[in-house]
Amino acid sequence: MADVVYPVKQIALSRHWTLRQGREWIIDKFIRVNAGLAIAIVFLILIFVAREAVPLFYEPASKVEVGLGRMFLPQQYGTAEAPLHYVWHPVSTVPKYSLIPLLLGTFKVTLIAMLFAVPLSMLAALYTAEFAPRWLRETVKPAVELLAGFPSVVLGFFALIVLASWLQSVFDLDYRLNAVNAGMALSLAVIPIIYTVCEDALSAVPRRLREASWALGATRAETAFRVVLPSALPGIFAGIVLGFGRAIGETMIVLMASGNAAITSWSFTESVRTLPATIAAELAEVVFGSPHYRVLFFIGLLLFLLTLALNSFGAWVIERFRRRLVGE
Repeated sequence: MADVVYPVKQIALSRHWTLRQGREWIIDKFIRVNAGLAIAIVFLILIFVAREAVPLFYEPASKVEVGLGRMFLPQQYGTAEAPLHYVWHPVSTVPKYSLIPLLLGTFKVTLIAMLFAVPLSMLAALYTAEFAPRWLRETVKPAVELLAGFPSVVLGFFALIVLASWLQSVFDLDYRLNAVNAGMALSLAVIPIIYTVCEDALSAVPRRLREASWALGATRAETAFRVVLPSALPGIFAGIVLGFGRAIGETMIVLMASGNAAITSWSFTESVRTLPATIAAELAEVVFGSPHYRVLFFIGLLLFLLTLALNSFGAWVIERFRRRLVGE
């Protein structure tokens, strides 16, 4: 009887293993197909944007009216004695397509956003992961992550109506909508991203490292800053890179809170205009196939390449951090 039962069990186990392998094969293929589909969609978007932007460099009208020199080098408008300027004013008798004011505005807004978001996010993540009691951690983390679900237009409206008036009254600013206002509002959209990634990276540090530090007489603060934080640097840097990419590509907040003035100035209290806001404000009304149309798609291509370069640099730095930590 035992000899009969054993083969039956063996057959049942074999069928179960075969079904399990089949399910794993299906799941594996499903993940691969979705990953490939996502890559293909991104690649097709890049091809579409590049197809609309590349004629800027070989169409006679576009080459005469725009040109790389007019987009990145100072130009002289008016009389021969007129100074050189960087001007973005594509709708005029003499169209002006300098991208320098837009790049400068994007840089200023992003810099302010990161200056506010990075310290707050890192310290909040460090407190949540290392010092907060369990009940507080389970309350604070979902509350901060909930901020990521706020629509950009809500944050932009808050900056337009509340934050801009408060900053002007407190600091007596000449311009109500400026780079500081837009950057502070943009930091509210960046904080949840950096906080979530940093908190996960800090929580992933093995507990035995903390216990070894405590056993050597280190306090919780010393352990957090000298052991846990360095060990989580790759994940923290990844969060900063993701936040930086979000800040560069954000549209609605800066469109509503920055003043949308393409001014070439290093002052952070003046109005600015960013690359994404320019596309959002002008693409719907531009003449199809015109040089202005091509320049807007070139701006989109430039944003895509900037984000790609930033992510590639971030991946390279993270890999170097990882190798240094493991001693490779």
